Amino acid sequence: MIDPTPTAKPFAVIRDGDPGALYGAVVAIGNFDGVHRGHRTVIGAALSRAAALGRKAAALTFAPHPRRYFQPDVPLFNLSSERDKLRLLAATGLDGAIVMRFDAELAATSAQDFIEEILVGRFGVAGATIGFDFHFGQKRKGSPQFLAEQGARLGFAVDIVPPLEDEGRPVSSGAVRTALTEGKVVEAAELLGAPWFVSGEVIHGEKRGREFGFPTANIRLDPACGLKHGIYAVRMAVAGKRYDGVASFGIRPMFDAGAPLLEVFLFDFSGDLYGENVDVAIVGWIRPELKFASIDDLKRHMVADAAQARDTLKRAGPAFPVLGALSAE
Repeated sequence: MIDPTPTAKPFAVIRDGDPGALYGAVVAIGNFDGVHRGHRTVIGAALSRAAALGRKAAALTFAPHPRRYFQPDVPLFNLSSERDKLRLLAATGLDGAIVMRFDAELAATSAQDFIEEILVGRFGVAGATIGFDFHFGQKRKGSPQFLAEQGARLGFAVDIVPPLEDEGRPVSSGAVRTALTEGKVVEAAELLGAPWFVSGEVIHGEKRGREFGFPTANIRLDPACGLKHGIYAVRMAVAGKRYDGVASFGIRPMFDAGAPLLEVFLFDFSGDLYGENVDVAIVGWIRPELKFASIDDLKRHMVADAAQARDTLKRAGPAFPVLGALSAE
């Protein structure tokens, strides 16, 4: 597995307007959902080009994801929230990110105007890197080749990054989503470069786990989260510390069969986590979510699940995503 290298340098986040210190940077352009290894090759090209030109390097990305704008009624399983995406980008060595709001005005901007008025006029880019299949501008008419032609005309460097494959599999956000919906979290981690993770606030639950000797930290995920319902080996980061554990994600078929909830039982931990913001890395698959014949049967499986999770995490070593700090935090 490839572990990204963290960076301690400041990471600026610019939204739409004046690019400030990122004016004249080399920009890596993309949605960067999940910041997987394919994205990192685009970012790596931007870092190399920026170093050669003596410029800063930044990600130019969009919020919300364009698909949410064009298909607002179709749920989209985002691999990372906007904040988590920025934290992942901050760990790549970039100097910052320019986040453009994807709205009706931007959707109607032609590819030509996007280059001339935004990339050159507003941001003064010294260079741009783009994936081989990324399109931009009104009706996605802007191709990587078109960007390269316009860059040559307008005086900025353009690098087109070829596809990345992992043992014959394309490294893409879609491939990661598919792996997670099938519970193949190790495969997802191979594509991402680190375990997939979620973040959120610990909320109060029904406290049933406490009755069974398995008190849980409960986190409500995005309703569009497509992670397969089941039991997982996990690692949680909270207040600068990491803890191993076992988690259930699903609808609790033994009880209320309600909205999906991530319930995390931490090993060798005691304390109150309510209200804490935590990161949970999904490290290994244990089994599907099941409805058992009795509570005693459920308890026996919970003990076995915890033992298997401990073994999985031991074999996984210190696996955890590398996250950078945002300048506003």
